[in-house]
Amino acid sequence: MSELLVQSTAEENIHCKRKLGELRKNIDKALLRSTKGWITGRQGGRCWMLSRTKHVCSVIGALLILLAISPLMILIAIAIKSDSKGSVFFLQERTGFMGRRFKLYKFRTMVDNAEELKQSLRHMSHHGEDSPDFKIAKDPRITRVGGFLRRYSLDELPNLISVLVGDMRLVGPRPTSFHATTYNAEHLVRLSVYPGLTGLWQISGRSNIDFDGRVSLDKEYIEKQSFWLDIKILLLTPFKVIEGKGAC
Repeated sequence: MSELLVQSTAEENIHCKRKLGELRKNIDKALLRSTKGWITGRQGGRCWMLSRTKHVCSVIGALLILLAISPLMILIAIAIKSDSKGSVFFLQERTGFMGRRFKLYKFRTMVDNAEELKQSLRHMSHHGEDSPDFKIAKDPRITRVGGFLRRYSLDELPNLISVLVGDMRLVGPRPTSFHATTYNAEHLVRLSVYPGLTGLWQISGRSNIDFDGRVSLDKEYIEKQSFWLDIKILLLTPFKVIEGKGAC
């Protein structure tokens, strides 16, 4: 019995390694979309999304924003602790550049056992029960303060910490909670660049757009990526946040 168990485990490990190997090859193919140099415009250079300049700009921008909004973040933390039991922050594993998993910082907007309740509510997702993207229009797990934070995307402010540590940039595709192995082949292109705090998705409809629509916008961003496009997205994002459209 133990020999069969060991053999089964070994076969599963081999299958897993093969799947990850194929995944890496597919992401490498997608990376070819991002080989146009952002300064010269020629193929074979370092694109804007992967440039050191964008990294430095993102870190400096995130640091300045955090310093400016620190009083607001303290008030939000007090409101969260006063409203419900649990920690102020919620750390969730997300999928980033080249399929790497990292910890994303957010303000907690749900009840303390929200992750345990997720599977029992999957049938309510407006992206469909089989979709890897999970969104509920009126999620019963959301707290009173959490509803307000989500409406104006204030729960995302701690994402700036992930920008500081280098897992994200200010602008780019939003990182997903599901693993890269869940992606279809046409989705992998979004993993060829670093994820961002905001992007074309946020200024084009936010969570009203399904995952395939988000990938289309991500592809458009990757093909058109530039310093000035990032500036445009950053300037438009606050207005979309204030409108509160599509947030849930």
